[in-house]
Amino acid sequence: MDERKDEAGLVRRGFFGLSAVGAAAGAGLGLMAPAGATAQTLGKSRLQMIKERGRLLVGTGSTNPPWHFEDANGQLQGMDIDLARLLAKNLFDDPTKVEFVLQGSDARIPSLITDKVDIVVQWMTVTAGRAQQVEFTIPYYREGVSLLLLARGGKYKSFDELKSAGNTVTIGGMQNVFLEEWVRKALPQAKVDAFESPDATLQALNARRVDAYLADQSAARWLMQQTPGRFIDSGYGWMPNSYASAVKPGDPVWLNWVNTVYKEAMMGVDFDYFAASYKKWFGIELPTPKVGFPTEFA
Repeated sequence: MDERKDEAGLVRRGFFGLSAVGAAAGAGLGLMAPAGATAQTLGKSRLQMIKERGRLLVGTGSTNPPWHFEDANGQLQGMDIDLARLLAKNLFDDPTKVEFVLQGSDARIPSLITDKVDIVVQWMTVTAGRAQQVEFTIPYYREGVSLLLLARGGKYKSFDELKSAGNTVTIGGMQNVFLEEWVRKALPQAKVDAFESPDATLQALNARRVDAYLADQSAARWLMQQTPGRFIDSGYGWMPNSYASAVKPGDPVWLNWVNTVYKEAMMGVDFDYFAASYKKWFGIELPTPKVGFPTEFA
């Protein structure tokens, strides 16, 4: 279990060891001053600057599947990478015209503020504190936690069975001072066993030393995709948080353009691309948007 403070000094949870946010950004970052934001809107939009440059600079990571990681050939892939390439495709009609700037989670806000990147696409949780320093796009994923169970040979097959078992159930998770609190939000009577790594926790589940593994839902879905028939989700999730991309404040033209691309990927012309990514990385079949009145305004 990994738990640290994020760029805004807020506690962020990362259950599977694949979703933990980095340390505080450091002194001197501060909040974006309204005067600076206003000044940027009076000049050239970043959208125009990117078009003139001929490539998109994207801040992201490389070690956290299914969001951003390297394949066997050292090529970046994952949901965040797919979204970045979608932006490049809509900018240049070429998904390869993107330069990935690899960074830790703690560098996400500083890299935007110092103009090292045009946008951060890096499993960034939307918080009110961060929204004082960056501007978020519309969310593209709702994260949460769930319980991973053994598909075969496990004692329990659903969340209801785990809850009914009361204090005879043991839940495993990565070591964290908040682990018991998080587990007991859903299972008040459960026993909790902490482990030093995701691998150790999975080994305990496979060896049936624990009955379930507390994991980020995206990580659990990715694991089920990679090992079909080995694990199942308990069917219950909690502690939701939204993932979105972030841009430097003060440029509504750039923010609106990115939001337009994301929205039409979810609801319009690029839906097939977006749906294929959801299926590949999370095993989720997205329903085709209904033709007629836009349901997002219903």
